[in-house]
Amino acid sequence: MEIVGIAAKVTIYIGESDRRGQKPLYLAILELLKREDCAGATVTRGVSGFGSHSRIHTATIVDLSPDLPLVIEWVDNPERVDRVMPMIVEMVPEGLITRQQVEVVSYSHRELRAVPAAAPVHDVMAREVQFVTPQTPIAQAIEMLIGKRFRALPVVDSQQQVVGILTDGDVLRRLELPDASVAAALTESELAGQLKALRHSELAVADMMRTDVATVQAETPIAEAMRIMTGRNIKRLPVVDGSGRLIGMVSRVDVLRAMAQPQVGELPQRANPPGQHVTVGEIMTNEVPTVGADMPLNNVVDLLLGAAQRRVVVVDAQRRVLGIITDGDLIRRAGAGERSGLLQKLAGRLGRDRESGVALARRTAAEVMTPNPVAVTPDTPLLEALRLLLQHSIKRLPVVDDEGRLVGLVGRGAIMQSLAQDSPSL
Repeated sequence: MEIVGIAAKVTIYIGESDRRGQKPLYLAILELLKREDCAGATVTRGVSGFGSHSRIHTATIVDLSPDLPLVIEWVDNPERVDRVMPMIVEMVPEGLITRQQVEVVSYSHRELRAVPAAAPVHDVMAREVQFVTPQTPIAQAIEMLIGKRFRALPVVDSQQQVVGILTDGDVLRRLELPDASVAAALTESELAGQLKALRHSELAVADMMRTDVATVQAETPIAEAMRIMTGRNIKRLPVVDGSGRLIGMVSRVDVLRAMAQPQVGELPQRANPPGQHVTVGEIMTNEVPTVGADMPLNNVVDLLLGAAQRRVVVVDAQRRVLGIITDGDLIRRAGAGERSGLLQKLAGRLGRDRESGVALARRTAAEVMTPNPVAVTPDTPLLEALRLLLQHSIKRLPVVDDEGRLVGLVGRGAIMQSLAQDSPSL
């Protein structure tokens, strides 16, 4: 599996003799990065160099310098770098730190690590959490949901205690969609106008958030968090401490991703940039991972973890859509007796647990897919696609041609972005 996307590369130049307390500084930095769940870092020892003090340090066969230059390179999710960077700066009183944007072309697959169902949520949760308060203007929250690709915003009070949650679906459900019989009565421009009115209204997050939010604690077993998400048909949970204060978020894909590699921001793939769009074909994503019905489930897991859309579409030999698979399908369709051991079975596909790996390889995409998913065509109006998404409580729709062959995928996030940009003053 590969992850491709935009990341931040941090380069730290220090000396070999630099220390943090009783430890070498480079080791203290590595321990910090590991403790903060960073993607990984590499330390390189230079053979020669000089720094701000203009002293040249060189390693020779006769006399090895006790203070050779060290270079630490760290590539990670930009949001994680934002969070950890102040701690790094505080640790490096003398030295040089640079940061640059890079594109990760390939992140080779590493051996999956077993994540026991009894392991605590804090082993897999995301710690970079954007949140809002009940008093946050709804315009600001919508901007975060549209422009920064957040899927859900926890709502916290002045004590950082979770009191609600706001998603892009909550915003879209606020719009006044007519029945299908009167669809022509409302145009995409008028719908964009409704969204514009929301963003210029005096409404606050408290007016639209849901207060029936489920939470888990950092020590909650992963299996219990998965049970809650499955039972409530939700994809993510705020993680709180003993006092109910927000400390992270955990999602179904976080659990699956934890077995593979840390997240690096994916590049959005879209046929055309949003703005002044009318039909699904103008904003749909063209690159959609597909599998055959008889594809072994272990291969499906690889594709699912690497897909920015978190969907794998099941097709026949002519690319006609047979079904769709999400991370939730993998969890929901595991038997009650095997759900708690699902992660070990997924990890077992590399041979670490031969019996589990064989069992997983024998299962196929057809066994876990949702058959005959709701689909649209490239000519489907955005308004109709949005209505279907909300009516069926789903996030994305396959896009098919007149013969039922897959040509793309469209989601409510892309529709929301398009509506937001249909008006220059929105």
